[in-house]
Amino acid sequence: MTLISLETETFQDTLPNPEEVQQEIPLNKEHLAFVQQARETIEAILNGWDSRILLIVGPCSIHDPAAALEFGSKLRLLSEQIADRFFVVMRTYFEKPRSTLGWKGLIYDPDIDGSYQMTKGIRLARKLLSDLSDMGLSTGCELLEINTHHYFSDFLSWGCIGARTSSSPPHRQLAASLNLPIGFKNSTDGNIQNAIQGILAASAPHIYMGLSPSGQMVRIQAEGNPVCHVVLRGGEDGPNYHPQSIQTVVQKCQTAKVCTRIIVDCSHDNCSKKPEQQIEAFNSVMEQIIRGNHHIAGLMLESHLQRGSQEISFPLHYGQSITDPCLDWPTTEKMILTAYSQLKK
Repeated sequence: MTLISLETETFQDTLPNPEEVQQEIPLNKEHLAFVQQARETIEAILNGWDSRILLIVGPCSIHDPAAALEFGSKLRLLSEQIADRFFVVMRTYFEKPRSTLGWKGLIYDPDIDGSYQMTKGIRLARKLLSDLSDMGLSTGCELLEINTHHYFSDFLSWGCIGARTSSSPPHRQLAASLNLPIGFKNSTDGNIQNAIQGILAASAPHIYMGLSPSGQMVRIQAEGNPVCHVVLRGGEDGPNYHPQSIQTVVQKCQTAKVCTRIIVDCSHDNCSKKPEQQIEAFNSVMEQIIRGNHHIAGLMLESHLQRGSQEISFPLHYGQSITDPCLDWPTTEKMILTAYSQLKK
């Protein structure tokens, strides 16, 4: 007879509490002012007070901080050229939701070898955000695990609740507690109601149990987040960036009385995870904007230094994704500059 143990968890390394990491890599006054201004700009775009388009661009996931910094330097230079039409945020995803199994992200396994040096991953993630902020580049990422945000969310200008967690009550509570714009993605089957209901829940006050930055279990009182919005990422039945799909989503948002300004993620099921199809999605959405669709607030692109993706096998190709395939930088830059020229006209 097999005996089932009552112990379901094995505790090993003690991680530093968020306050310790924040003190090691501080958010200084310059960082604070920069992040606050970026958050206010994104809020203004979502509310239609700022006519620019939000552009969230970067690797599917961060696995090499050096390559991410190089990508960031290129994106920063581009952002200066297009600043009168686009507000640029770098996609810096440190946690990867897995439908089954796979690499979980820089925070969990920074050496990509199954050693799970989480303390190292936490510090690498926060240091990268600090360096990008010093560079003058705003950042955004998915908020996957409920407690990891304490280590880095003070540097973020935008956050996202992903397709697999938009219907999760703890994630809705988390969004309600954070003072930054949060996008809710439609679910992987294409259901938009999960995102809309998530926005409604996150906009309301909540009281719940959670961890403080010092690592203590506390009673958290969240005031509610008024800057939540829908992110369209396609679904099992195909893309949802075409005019009819966007019109349907806007009508549902109007009925629910939530923000009708949406962001379109040109990757994931909006491109069938084929990098070149992001171009088609991007151009379609930009054409809608140029023709006067004021309900589209922004776009997301998965882009890295090199095109495509690679299997995890050492040595890794520098600047190429190890999760979903991405556009390469030259293609991304050309595509955005073309859109900028069209907007200028």
